[in-house]
Amino acid sequence: MKKIGLFLIVAAFVAEVSAQDFALKQLENSPRHQEWVNVQAGDREVTCFVVYPEVSEKATVVIAIHENRGLTDWVRSFADQLAAEGFIVVAPDLLSNFKSGIKTTADFDNSDEARNAIYELSPEQVKSDLNAVQEYASNLPAGNGKTVVAGFCWGGSQSFRMATYNDEIKAAMVFYGSAPETQEDIEQISAPVYGFYGGNDQRINSGIPETEKMMEEAGNTYKYIIYPDAGHAYMRQGDDPQSSAGNLKARNESWERIIRILEEI
Repeated sequence: MKKIGLFLIVAAFVAEVSAQDFALKQLENSPRHQEWVNVQAGDREVTCFVVYPEVSEKATVVIAIHENRGLTDWVRSFADQLAAEGFIVVAPDLLSNFKSGIKTTADFDNSDEARNAIYELSPEQVKSDLNAVQEYASNLPAGNGKTVVAGFCWGGSQSFRMATYNDEIKAAMVFYGSAPETQEDIEQISAPVYGFYGGNDQRINSGIPETEKMMEEAGNTYKYIIYPDAGHAYMRQGDDPQSSAGNLKARNESWERIIRILEEI
């Protein structure tokens, strides 16, 4: 059993590294304008990766919230791929200036350290950071003033939570993230929420019925799709051509849905 457990851990690590390598190559080959900016959030600075589309008109801005391992190459690759569809994307690093010597996610020795640090962040700091990023995004000269939030895993939970306290976002896209737990929080939501879930992710999916019930009672829009044979983090894993058929199919179908949602805003 120990050998099997070790094999699974190694396999997962290899899959993650492969996906990140694929993402880095995609970023390096991109023709789009990419830049790093610092957004002031109270007495903090939040480092953000921003990608601009090659378009002639002002564009909707998507705030992409990273997974629980920080702002990785894959999240930046997602931002660039979405910019290729005609949208500006701002991807904040919520681990910015975590402590002395750690200015960004890249300064952690490994992804496990970044993951541990994520869970030390206070909800109020995350809220302040994201509100500041949303204000920055809504005022970009190349933007049309509309902002949407999309988050993955831990970031998916944060995107759902952001809908409870920021009335300026036009929609929240939640990728395999948990929902706010109280009806009081749900009542604060005004933007439509779109859920994206993998079929093989019962840890997250078990909470969907209760979330759906609370959203209905609040009169809120909550539209979700559960993609069969896809696992948790299927958007990242499905970006790797070597991923499972279920993850690849779910990623591609989700991508088409993302574009439809954004085009309707």
